[in-house]
Amino acid sequence: MNYDPLHSAHPANQDWPSSYWSSTVSQPQPLDSITGTQSADVVVIGAGYTGMLTAHYLASQFDVDCIVLEANQVGFGASGRNAGFVLKGSGRLGYGQMAKRWGIDVAKGIYREFTQAVERVDDLISEHQIACEPQQTGYLKIAHNPKHVHKLQSAADFIANHLGGQAEFIESNRFKQEFMDHQQAFGAMRYDDGFGINPLKLALGYKQMLIDKRVAIYERSPVIEWQQTAKGHVLTTPDSQIVARNVVSAGNAYTPKKFNPLIDRRYLPILSNVIVTEVLSDEQLAKAGLHTHQVAMDTRLLKYYYRLLPDNRILFGGRGAVTGADSNNPKYAQRLYRAMLEAFPSLSSTSIAYSWTGWIAAALDDMPHIYSQDHTSYSLGYCGAGVSFSAQAAQRIAQSIVGEAIPQLPLYQQPLPKFPFSRLRRVGQRGYYHYAWLMDRYR
Repeated sequence: MNYDPLHSAHPANQDWPSSYWSSTVSQPQPLDSITGTQSADVVVIGAGYTGMLTAHYLASQFDVDCIVLEANQVGFGASGRNAGFVLKGSGRLGYGQMAKRWGIDVAKGIYREFTQAVERVDDLISEHQIACEPQQTGYLKIAHNPKHVHKLQSAADFIANHLGGQAEFIESNRFKQEFMDHQQAFGAMRYDDGFGINPLKLALGYKQMLIDKRVAIYERSPVIEWQQTAKGHVLTTPDSQIVARNVVSAGNAYTPKKFNPLIDRRYLPILSNVIVTEVLSDEQLAKAGLHTHQVAMDTRLLKYYYRLLPDNRILFGGRGAVTGADSNNPKYAQRLYRAMLEAFPSLSSTSIAYSWTGWIAAALDDMPHIYSQDHTSYSLGYCGAGVSFSAQAAQRIAQSIVGEAIPQLPLYQQPLPKFPFSRLRRVGQRGYYHYAWLMDRYR
């Protein structure tokens, strides 16, 4: 994958991801691209989770005419590359930090939004019978050193005592006996919701929902120019020009560097790398002490995330290269493999079967923003937790477009802050990686 949001003009002419997920499905025949002169009340740019669900809610709840444009094929971007973690949360801010910044009522409101996001994905899977292999519920946040044990204990207490949520702290011995014999785990906080899925099958399930609803999805239709005129928004693709009253930018980290003044310079694209092992035998599972299919993530600044897949492979992910040009360098997969063996040394006899990368969007203030202005809406900054929150974001965007009130929360009422010295974002990213590595190692 050579696409780089900070260098490429647009993400067109890219192949489907060569990933474990793509090995589990047959690639569909492409849908038609858009041609000629068109018009619509709403045009959604990007047929990922956010874009497709925004169109779904607009059509099914509000009977709004909309068109969805996808630069490649559904599943090309983050929706077909992520780790398949349906989590309650997004960004780096803890709920205690939110309460200090905005007050307890806002923290409760954000917690409700994140909780509803997980429930919303679960409901969509059930209602539309999407065969995306949902796994055992539970999200484990693992203390990677003794200093983080108290932080997780405090976080679990705060959620239970102030937010009315379900979170428990699991001490180290119980964690290793009941969940996984992780050599760098010193305890964990467990949410009772959250679960793993096959993200590409989920995306294709959402696509089928739109097809069944007769919502127009056009593939291989990148927006190469976006103008705001007296007629409305004028979007140009290679073979078409579309006039729209409202436009939703739903590309998240696959949004081009220069796209629209409301969006430009408001996020940092970061490459995440994922490896999947070959199938583990019962003996290997027993030696590694792997007793759960719940999703897991550690407390590092440069986080590792992992889970046991339905066919008993281990998925293990973390940061990748800094630039798209370096994305396929095998050293990043090997780095993840070494990290996996530090956690589960008995797996040294297993090998990497799949490795791939994908872009996530980081926000300067470490939280996602869904924002609308001048008939333009965007959802950006999922920070790696977009499988669930994209569903809630899509609902809120749809409500906003039709004029319904949405919660008065920073997620929805404030635009994403722009990155200062945006041309130096990559320089700052490299510096942060060095800083975070030292903090993760010594703090």
